[in-house]
Amino acid sequence: MRTAVLLLAACLAAGSAFADPLTVSPKGRWLASQLDAMGVEGKWIAGAHVDWRSGLPDGRPETSPGRHTHCSAFVASAAERLGAYILRPPQHSQVLLANAQYEWLGEDGEAEGWRAVPDGNAAQAAANAGELVVAAYESHRSDKPGHIAIVRPASRSAAELAADGPLVIQAGTTNSSAIALREGFAGHPAAWRDQEVAYYAHAVAAP
Repeated sequence: MRTAVLLLAACLAAGSAFADPLTVSPKGRWLASQLDAMGVEGKWIAGAHVDWRSGLPDGRPETSPGRHTHCSAFVASAAERLGAYILRPPQHSQVLLANAQYEWLGEDGEAEGWRAVPDGNAAQAAANAGELVVAAYESHRSDKPGHIAIVRPASRSAAELAADGPLVIQAGTTNSSAIALREGFAGHPAAWRDQEVAYYAHAVAAP
């Protein structure tokens, strides 16, 4: 009996590591509402030079070639609003920021409260438990952008997770408040095909 009680206590103490990716907790629902309130589908629009915090055009012209998407700026803004630090301006410009965030998470993220999450199932479970979870991909070319998104709390079946990964909210070529990771990262074929997406979670203090 004592052994069973100790095992149960250990499981409870481990928190989101034992969360169910099929069930969204009350804290997860709160987190989803905070992410949705940012209005990503109408802000951080590709092609415009935007303020990284607000996602609104800042009136400055784009002077470099490329599609000028803002996945990393959206993630930085969301993290700041939720009380977490991830590499962002002015420490790094918005140019190729997703690649830099990927490297920063692996090298310096732990010191800022981020922990590596092993796979998409665990990432969805952590998000459903109310943690801020990012999915990041670094381009194979240093002069090409990577991609980063936030895993949104959502009930995902085992079959859905295996086929298309967790659900994410992202800015990109097309912004979306809810899109399967496989589709959201489709512009980087190796990300899903070769399982090159890295996941990191950060605790969030909910009211």
